[in-house]
Amino acid sequence: MATLGMVFSLVSFVLAIIILISAFKQSVGIGFACLCIPFVIFWFAFARFEHEKKNMIVWGMIGSWILGIALSVAGGAAMPGGMG
Repeated sequence: MATLGMVFSLVSFVLAIIILISAFKQSVGIGFACLCIPFVIFWFAFARFEHEKKNMIVWGMIGSWILGIALSVAGGAAMPGGMG
């Protein structure tokens, strides 16, 4: 299960990179804020991100992020000592 969690985390990372590229195109300051301050990327994704497939990208990033965390924790908790 931990491997599947890593796959979902990778998907979330790739989708976040798409949003970060858009943030840096709008402004270097907004791009660095999205990169360095936790959860600013979510604000940017909902408020200022413009893309023809915005809903798929934003909700895909959030959903795969949550699934990645949940499956990684579940996979680590199922194995003795957290090795897996």
